[in-house]
Parts: sequence; structure tokens; C-alpha cells
Amino acid sequence: MDKIAIITGAANGIGKAISHRLIDDGCYIFAVDIDDVNGRSLIIELGENNAEYTHCNIAIENDVDTLFQLVISKKGKVDVLINNAGIIKDNMIHKMPAEDFDSVINTNLRGTWLMCKAAAKLMKEQKSGRIVNISSRAWLGNPGQSNYSASKAGIIGLTRVLALELGKFNILVNAIAPGLIGTPLTQSLPSDVLEKLIQAQPTKTMGKPEDIANAVSFLVSEKTQFITGQTIYIDGGKSIGANLSS
Repeated sequence: MDKIAIITGAANGIGKAISHRLIDDGCYIFAVDIDDVNGRSLIIELGENNAEYTHCNIAIENDVDTLFQLVISKKGKVDVLINNAGIIKDNMIHKMPAEDFDSVINTNLRGTWLMCKAAAKLMKEQKSGRIVNISSRAWLGNPGQSNYSASKAGIIGLTRVLALELGKFNILVNAIAPGLIGTPLTQSLPSDVLEKLIQAQPTKTMGKPEDIANAVSFLVSEKTQFITGQTIYIDGGKSIGANLSS
């Protein structure tokens, strides 16, 4: 039987690229999102024999429980979980409403935790599984992102803890920290702002969603049996530090 993979935030950008890549790798995909229009369009692209779309707000525990009940009722197992869903509500801390902090933490961190909790129960019974959490280079800190950076830092900590808790059950848990990636969100930035961000990269380039998808493919493949608790930066070297060279 094909590997069964759940991908959150699958309808657009990085999640969409991961969905296409794991289909190519022979997985059956449960594409999870709250963007119903693009979610259903994705299934047309992927093929209805290869994937199905499920509306789920990962910040709501009942939604997550219902999702996993659906997957088990249809496929009987979960081999791969990709936690990619996330939101951004940027502002300097003195201007940020507490509600914007709460909503980002609830989706990005609590939602990832709820998905991991549900998957861990099943994967422990199976004695196998792969979890990849999409964090961000921003966990190292970005002005105006006290909520987002905190949520993504939490995902790194969560990944490390789960690797320790679940390793003996043949469950590998890793994180990917993307940098500047060409998604609809970044491409909607003013051109001068985007160019400044690109020039701040050591490579002077912007990554592609497929760069993230390729790393996910590697981490969930049978080629990797001894990598867990790690964070892989895919950021053109930005995580190394400030690039001040001309």
C-alpha cells in the first residue's frame, strides 16, 4: 500500500509543492487547509486517485480529531505528517494587539502540537512514522515578528522533544527552517522591499517552494533512518548571519 501522508497548509505555496512532490514519490495525500477553493483545485491537479482535500482548522482540537478519524476510516494508517500550515500577523510589539499574538501562536504552534499529538498516538501503535515540521529561519528573530518568531521557535523545541519521546517507536521527527521562498505571500511584497530581502541573502537569490519539497521528500524517504530531532535550514545561507559584503 502507498504511504499515507497528511499535509497541512497544502493549498498554496510550500504546501502545494510538497503535495506534488510526495505524489511523485508514491504517497497518497490528504491535503489539509481552510482555503477550500485552492484546496479543491489542488486535488484536480494531483488527481482524485492520488489525493483528497479536507477542510480543517488545525488550531481547533475537534477539527484535528475529526481529520484523523477520517484518515483512519479511509486508509487505516498515517505514515507521514507534514506540518506546514501557518499564518503571519506582523507588527512591532508595542503596536501588536494581544489577539494577533494569540492567533499566530494558536495556529502555528498549538495547531502543530495538536497534529503531532494525534499522529503520535497512531504512529506509536504502528511503530513507524515520519513527522516534518515546517519552522522558519525567523525563529532566530526578526523585527516585527515577536509572535511569528516565537511560534516558529516553539516548533523547533517541539521537534526536539518529540524526537526524544518517539525515537524508540521508529518515529523520526525533524524540522525544516525555510528562508526567503518565492511564494504568493513574498511575491506580493512591494518590488523594492523584495529586492532588499533578496540582496540580504548570501546567494543573492530567493528559494523556490520545490527546494523545501525536495528536503521533505528526503526526510520522509526510506533513505533516512538515522536523522531525527534536526533542523535543516533552506535559506540561501541567511541563517549564518548578516551578509554585509558588497
